[in-house]
Amino acid sequence: MSGTETGTHPKDVSVELTNPIDESVGGVKGHLLRRSIHLSMAFIPYLFFEYGEEIAENISIQRNELTSLLLILIVTGEYIRLKMGFTVFGQRAYEAKQISALAWGGISICLVLLITPMEAYAYPLILSLALGDPFMGELRRKHVSKNMLICLTTILLLLVWMTSWHFFDTPLWFAPIMAPLCMVSEWPRYSIIDDNATMLLIPLAAVVTLIPFVN
Repeated sequence: MSGTETGTHPKDVSVELTNPIDESVGGVKGHLLRRSIHLSMAFIPYLFFEYGEEIAENISIQRNELTSLLLILIVTGEYIRLKMGFTVFGQRAYEAKQISALAWGGISICLVLLITPMEAYAYPLILSLALGDPFMGELRRKHVSKNMLICLTTILLLLVWMTSWHFFDTPLWFAPIMAPLCMVSEWPRYSIIDDNATMLLIPLAAVVTLIPFVN
């Protein structure tokens, strides 16, 4: 599901870019499914803030407990998948032997909602991943120059953070800091961790660091 498609061998410390369609189980259809799932992550904060409490109350737990339960289920499910060594439609073949992009995304989103369960921060963090990662991946697939990719992605992410400022009172001064940071956080190429994680966990650390300076 990662927009920057990493691969080759799970034992490699760092990896190079690969063709996302060639690596996808299911070819073009698998690639499109992965992109669709990635974009659908944009609805997660809406579901969390609008319906999270209601869903949690229906099963007699707190909202943060529901998030923790989902995190445990994701980790458990991924552990079972890795033990069995299989991939599903839309995943990449090499993910049979390493934590998948989907799992990394789910784990990181749960951590965001547990650590910063506030609309002002959860929305722009998750939207930056849901929109920014596939955007960068498709630009690379179109062989857009690196400078143009940086420029276009930073503009997109600035719009995300400024929109969050408008609707959710995210500090406006976060935008020029977090937009380029979210973009750069997509760059690491390590087989041990997917950019679905780095695009959330690195900016999350920055947000937690900056929150004490918010008046």
